[in-house]
Amino acid sequence: MSTAAPEKTDVKTAPPLPKPSDPQLRRMANAIRALAMDAVQKANSGHPGMPMGMADVATVLWSKFLKFDPTDPAWPDRDRFVLSAGHGSMLLYSLLYLTGYPGMTLEQLQHFRQVGSDTPGHPEHCLEHGIETTTGPLSQGLGNAVGMAIAERVLAARFGAELVDHHTYAIVSDGDLMEGHSHESISLAGHLRLGKLIALWDNNSISIDGPTDLTVSDNQLARFEAHGWDVAAVDGHEAVAVEAAIARAKETPLPSFIACRTVIAFGAPTKAGTASAHGSPLGAEEIAGARKRLGWEYPPFVIPDDVAAWWREVGKRGAAPHAAWRDRMAGKSKQEQTVFEHRTTGELRSGWKEALAGVKAKFAADKPKIATRQASGDVLAALVPAIPTLVGGSADLTPSNNTLVKGQKVITPDDFGGQYIHYGIREHGMASCMNGLALHGGIVPYGGTFLIFSDYLRPALRLSALMKQRVIYVLTHDSIGLGEDGPTHQPVEHLAALRAIPNLHVYRPADAMETAECWELALTHTDGPSVLALSRQGLPALRDKADTNQSARGAYVVAEAEGGTRQVTLFATGSEVSLAMEARKLLAGRGVRAAVVSMPCWQLFEAQDKAYRDQVIGSVPRVGVEAAVRFGWDRYIGAEGAFIGMKSFGESGPGPEVYKYFGITAEAVADAAEQQLKGK
Repeated sequence: MSTAAPEKTDVKTAPPLPKPSDPQLRRMANAIRALAMDAVQKANSGHPGMPMGMADVATVLWSKFLKFDPTDPAWPDRDRFVLSAGHGSMLLYSLLYLTGYPGMTLEQLQHFRQVGSDTPGHPEHCLEHGIETTTGPLSQGLGNAVGMAIAERVLAARFGAELVDHHTYAIVSDGDLMEGHSHESISLAGHLRLGKLIALWDNNSISIDGPTDLTVSDNQLARFEAHGWDVAAVDGHEAVAVEAAIARAKETPLPSFIACRTVIAFGAPTKAGTASAHGSPLGAEEIAGARKRLGWEYPPFVIPDDVAAWWREVGKRGAAPHAAWRDRMAGKSKQEQTVFEHRTTGELRSGWKEALAGVKAKFAADKPKIATRQASGDVLAALVPAIPTLVGGSADLTPSNNTLVKGQKVITPDDFGGQYIHYGIREHGMASCMNGLALHGGIVPYGGTFLIFSDYLRPALRLSALMKQRVIYVLTHDSIGLGEDGPTHQPVEHLAALRAIPNLHVYRPADAMETAECWELALTHTDGPSVLALSRQGLPALRDKADTNQSARGAYVVAEAEGGTRQVTLFATGSEVSLAMEARKLLAGRGVRAAVVSMPCWQLFEAQDKAYRDQVIGSVPRVGVEAAVRFGWDRYIGAEGAFIGMKSFGESGPGPEVYKYFGITAEAVADAAEQQLKGK
């Protein structure tokens, strides 16, 4: 059988490969194998085994089924292809080059894994080059694919099958399925019955340590079937069988899982079927032997004319359906065309800023003392009807996160015409799904959980930032102020950890007004994700004017010193800004002139010019206050500055009492300020 690993032999005595059922498809697949071997060998780094093993499956998928057009990689109704097994990146790069994507040249393949190339070790999102998502951290691509499949259904419910009717395909590896995150993703997909999602498993039974039976005995077919998927198993090197399985999968109303039994490094004379082919170059002698076994008699990086022509014809196959789609689009009203264009390009519908302004005016007039999570819910109540693109959700904390507003329709397996997803207790799956929603286009996702549980979703959040995707994380219960749930639920290190992620805007608003401002900033931050860290406890209103978005500069003087120039500056975020304001009053009673600086977003503050930063920070002694660890604060208060915050985990008890227990009080801030002045 063609899927059996070869007996131990040497390069010269390796037996010939079985004859393929379709010689042309095998030669097309061998082009992928050769390019993968050559690029990895030239880079002296990479993973040749997976591309060689899945070349037959990928060739069938791309030549027989995948709907795409290299002349317009961003065509909204293209099929989405996700290489969740991102270590096998040369499979994707080879396909993109062979089918004629302008940005994926032979030169780029020859510079695989080199600084500045468009062919990094693992695929990085670049729509221009046909790369739908960044993969490599295992199972993330599978989660993205679930989000893409949901997005397709949501947009089809709005615009109809004439404009939105495509599939999402994902190639997954043994490692993808070992990751616990995969459980969350496939469970959600099965529950929502995402019939246009098809996962192709590279079932080669090899991982870095060796055969997968060292670590797992899972029956993956039974597992996926239990999650509500349609399942099938095929020989991944038999093109006819693979084609039949994909054709069947396209007809089922359920998400489909096709187990493709393959040999890693198929064709290699001694390393095929072994762990040594997973993550290292094959070596010159092994590559020569593979070329002989595969009947590939061409120099490195050379594709014969007949094979190149076959592949370029595959690339041209999407032109006709693309043209037909354009005709259908042209038949729509100008208004519908504009709405569709705005949805797919990420432009928010006009009128949303006016809706937000109404909320801010109400906050200014009412001066509510409410939790910022509640203020966030009030903001969403205005934004959700105004922005159809918004699709929210929560990881089973909807009432606590205040993420579902009155009248907001919930997405169900039978109706994708809503704007809200109940993700269940699947924080990681929620985050990777939101990445997929954003990557697909047409949706601006937001999702809620507690800040403490950002630990569960951090890998996907990091990829939101790496891919520059507008994904909004509503993370409530942001400090020891949540009270009785205790240290297991009280985040102390999380703000510092999140602020360390490049290209992530972490917002911690101090009152209702700042919450509205931070939502505006998150929605207009189109090239990166945002975190809204929101309080459980009520916070007093600090501002009564709604004209200017003060939070836009990251930090600002919310209250200047009275009676003369400032003698000390109190810096704070979120719930501790009101505490700093109380300390300012205490200091005034002691004859000390203090200014208070609110710092809702450090990242935005760092982006301001030096003159503005110096103006806000000042040159007088400084005190920082935040119900979190000090890490990161020294850049603003200095190594000798005072900090009132957390040095340990929290404590169970009523929120105000916990603050007192840890000495995070207005009195402590005022005392620290006076000590700073004495030591001046």
